Amino acid sequence: MCAERIAGGVRLAILAKAPVPGSVKTRLIPGCGAEEAARVHADLLRHTLAVACMALPTKQIALWTALEHEHPLFRELATQYGIARHAQTEGDLGERMRFALTPGPAMVIGSDCPVLTPELLNTCAEALNHHDAVCLPAEDGGYALLGLNETHSSLFTGIDWGSERVMAQTRQRLDALDWRLACPATVWDVDRPEDLRRWRHASRSHSSKGRMG
Repeated sequence: MCAERIAGGVRLAILAKAPVPGSVKTRLIPGCGAEEAARVHADLLRHTLAVACMALPTKQIALWTALEHEHPLFRELATQYGIARHAQTEGDLGERMRFALTPGPAMVIGSDCPVLTPELLNTCAEALNHHDAVCLPAEDGGYALLGLNETHSSLFTGIDWGSERVMAQTRQRLDALDWRLACPATVWDVDRPEDLRRWRHASRSHSSKGRMG
């Protein structure tokens, strides 16, 4: 799908915390330390922005920030890519997502899914032409992307955020609404030490193939 077609419809909201040591990627800290975990978080955010801006017109992309709205990395990325920057609203993850997704059609992602590609984001945007919702389920039971033509409170309240039940609960809510759901792919996030090793291994493999080519 061409970027111009997407420009007329689907927005993309990227939810991201500032890379503050000790406050991000806390499950990585026992293995690599708070400073390195924050650097990993920053690298993932840079990767996410690069992928998003290859997929969609920058005017359709917004960075929704938390912890430190004026963090230098946020200012750097917003300037580099020419995207809007907003502070996340108060409330739990569900409320912050709902706010960023309104009005629709819109998609929301985090900053810790290294296997997102421009093609996959385009596929998700295209799916909203024929479905009420689109998700990228994650291997851990959550999801890495949620897209909606319109929001409904039931999708954001009473969900066990951060658990392996998030995607299953979301499916149940969508079924209750009789909304059509598209799930173009299953993906994985960098949350645990084994995820970081997986990402680094995949990055090394990709770099090696590029050099051989």
